[in-house]
Amino acid sequence: MKKVKDYNWKPNMTVKELVRAFGNLGYQAIELSEAEKVVLKMKRNGAKIFLTFTSNMVTSGLRGFFAQLCKLKIPNILVTTSGSIEEDIMKSLGEEFEISNFHADDTALHEKGENRVGNLIIRNESYMKFEDLMKEYLTKVYQKEKRISTSNLIKEIGLMINDENSILYQAARNDIPIYCPGIADSSFGFQLFMFQQKNPDFIVDTIKDMERITTDLSFDDKKGLISLGGSISKHYAIFAALLSGGFDYAVYLTTSHASSGSLSGATTQEAKSWGKLKDDAEAATVNGDVCITFPIMMTSVLDKMKEEGLIK
Repeated sequence: MKKVKDYNWKPNMTVKELVRAFGNLGYQAIELSEAEKVVLKMKRNGAKIFLTFTSNMVTSGLRGFFAQLCKLKIPNILVTTSGSIEEDIMKSLGEEFEISNFHADDTALHEKGENRVGNLIIRNESYMKFEDLMKEYLTKVYQKEKRISTSNLIKEIGLMINDENSILYQAARNDIPIYCPGIADSSFGFQLFMFQQKNPDFIVDTIKDMERITTDLSFDDKKGLISLGGSISKHYAIFAALLSGGFDYAVYLTTSHASSGSLSGATTQEAKSWGKLKDDAEAATVNGDVCITFPIMMTSVLDKMKEEGLIK
């Protein structure tokens, strides 16, 4: 049986050494160390990797890290929520989100046209610039295709973006599909609605993606999941894997807990009861803010992959 070991700082300590020390520290530190091991096994064994995340993570500075992971071809498939798409596009325009605090005067913010996401701020002007650009993007897509799946729509937009820090840009150029089953639930979805009012033959087919995501997977595929947060993005991935035998590997990083009965808080063990994870799947769950846990865990993974020649 492993023993608890005291953590000791040393000069010039690397993230990889820190995560190794987490393995004997206790509590969520141990889970984070286990999560790193599971992700490494996904890559070493050639698993198809799903990376799922919610829009609040794109609001944060994780957006560029997700894009970098796509450039490195770490995930094979992305699943996210609609707000991620619009905020990635906003940032690709050079829009900057500001840091406020969790106890800001929200009435005053509203009067100034500022919208709070936790301790971050998105200005109304950013949405206005996004809406203007969407008209241009959708017109170009419409000229090519009248009925389009959500993932193909997102790819077409990604090909129009000129920002290497954009998730859509990197996913489009590295052949990584982005699935967004809740496309209507955002300003992005409202712009689709407005465009369709003038062009009623323009159809964004979300069901077509269900066909694609399920037929792209087979029982023979090794499948891995890195789920950040929960929501529809998490469920869309685990349901797709259920239809082809379940995930072989899964890492959940979340602030939610199982006591609520929510999908966001559902554990990897609970997923096994549905067949979403295989009975012998290797899995870890880390409870904590993804802005902290994910960069630490994934930086250590990338360092080890670099050493092993799995990435250049």
